[in-house]
Amino acid sequence: MNATDHDDLERIRDRVLAAGRYGQGPGRKLEIRGGGTKAFYGREPTGKPLSVAEHRGIIAYEPTELVVSARAGTRLDEIESLLGRYGQHLPFEPPRFGPGSTLGGAVACGLSGPRRPHSGAARDLVLGVRILNGRGNDLRFGGQVMKNVAGYDVSRLMAGALGTLGVLLEISLKVMPRPEHECTLSWPMPLSEALERLLEWSRSPWPLSGTLHDGEQLFVRLSGAQPGVEAACRALGGDRLGDTESTALWSRVRDHRHPFLAEEGELWRLAVPEGTPPLPLPGRWVTTWGGTERWLRTEAATEIVREVVAASGGHATRFRGGPRSGNVFHPLSPGLARLHARLKQAFDPARVLNPGRMYPEF
Repeated sequence: MNATDHDDLERIRDRVLAAGRYGQGPGRKLEIRGGGTKAFYGREPTGKPLSVAEHRGIIAYEPTELVVSARAGTRLDEIESLLGRYGQHLPFEPPRFGPGSTLGGAVACGLSGPRRPHSGAARDLVLGVRILNGRGNDLRFGGQVMKNVAGYDVSRLMAGALGTLGVLLEISLKVMPRPEHECTLSWPMPLSEALERLLEWSRSPWPLSGTLHDGEQLFVRLSGAQPGVEAACRALGGDRLGDTESTALWSRVRDHRHPFLAEEGELWRLAVPEGTPPLPLPGRWVTTWGGTERWLRTEAATEIVREVVAASGGHATRFRGGPRSGNVFHPLSPGLARLHARLKQAFDPARVLNPGRMYPEF
């Protein structure tokens, strides 16, 4: 066992049980915290802090089975370091907004990096979880193999729930071999042309693993077996980045250290269907995920941004900056709102876990 491993379950359970007993009483809500690197995300946290950062340690790792299980407070860099010794990695490329980023925070926020359209989202890699619900019940869902998934997949439901349904204690994830070879190509071109090319290439056999349009240039990462990657590079052309420059670029995009993503001020994250043309919104853009994820800095009103994005079949999140009251996330349809409310009632009837972090109603 690693010297940093620590089981903090009893303390966490005691806090949840105490909060649940007092229900709606003032000051009895809990703000669940991991490494604190994503505290900016979602609506303004409320309640007394409940840290799970000390509940840490890798519980099991089977390289031949491509599965890792760890406590929620385990740092991502510790997990990636272990996986790297066996030539493996977390294929959803979780963002790290600081050195303290934890596995629990990555899954609770449900955020994925540049590989997401090509290797799967965070929720796609979750095999099982152990949680405490709002009553303090210790529950396990899923397992450590894909075939254990049956019926309503509660374990993946926790990905992106922002801790509103349960305190994540342990997570089992599918891991994958690290690509044998990678290269990054770039071309100067406007966004409209880049979107057309990306749509065309998405329907081809090219081994894409990341795309970025920074407003002036298109960057494409290719990953896989060396012969296939090199053949794709020759066929696609473009300027080739050096290995060090390529690694640094995708790391900056993943962790929002890219200048556009890192600057102060309001940042919108728009999710739109594949093939959506440039949207009629003023501002500056960075585009990832083959054109389906678009980052926008604009002075347009919230209502206008959401109206335009909704008309394209997408949704808009105020990712960072700006007011954190009201709807930070795209408003739910009446049917989805009822479903969310029923889930909250089932898992956290006293509404003590991260109340209001996603939507004001729950």
